[in-house]
Amino acid sequence: MTAPWPTATHSTSPTCPPADRITKSLLGYGVIAGPFYVAVALAQALTRHGFELSRHSWSLLANGDWGWIQVANFILTGLMVIAFAVGLDRALGRGPGATWVPRLIGVFGVSMITAGLFRADPVAGFPVGSPAGSVPSWTGLVHLAAGGIGFTCLAIACTLMAARYRKERRPVFAAFSAITGIVFLAAFLALAGSGGAPVATLAFVGAVVLVWTWMTMVAIDQYRTVAARSR
Repeated sequence: MTAPWPTATHSTSPTCPPADRITKSLLGYGVIAGPFYVAVALAQALTRHGFELSRHSWSLLANGDWGWIQVANFILTGLMVIAFAVGLDRALGRGPGATWVPRLIGVFGVSMITAGLFRADPVAGFPVGSPAGSVPSWTGLVHLAAGGIGFTCLAIACTLMAARYRKERRPVFAAFSAITGIVFLAAFLALAGSGGAPVATLAFVGAVVLVWTWMTMVAIDQYRTVAARSR
């Protein structure tokens, strides 16, 4: 994959070490991963026949004739998240969260790839003609397990970054990170325990957009930090 973040002006600068250029390129994947995933998923959710945002999770989009699009979305986004995790590990250096935040985000990236390779079972009438409920297959169980692990790791990563930002005396980023972690985990647990209730489903969609926004903001913040120290 080519670097998604505009680094051309820095790459020609003799004051920017090659290691920092690589780090910025890797962080760039964290900037675009969320918008890419959300845009592709929403485009399908709004155009696939029979799909309803208030009833169906985005994972169900991996089924049906056009399911390969969501499978590719999971895998490509997961690869971008892993690249971001590597860049974040290089950018954070030492301090609170420096070890575990990149690892947890990396696990989330692996979970997305796993979720793409092992599809969710058709349910709730999607794709059209599917039964309202069925006995989960082993592939569906792997998908659910990957999601549970990945979402939990991502929520913990938010909390650890909140602690780091507090240590750096950056209250806005600290509060945003803490709130995102709490809201995302609460929405996931509510969805898991609601049996697919419309309110919980829509709340989780909002939480997904929120947590991807958080990742984009952290990636931009760390990109700027690396760029500043390269001058």
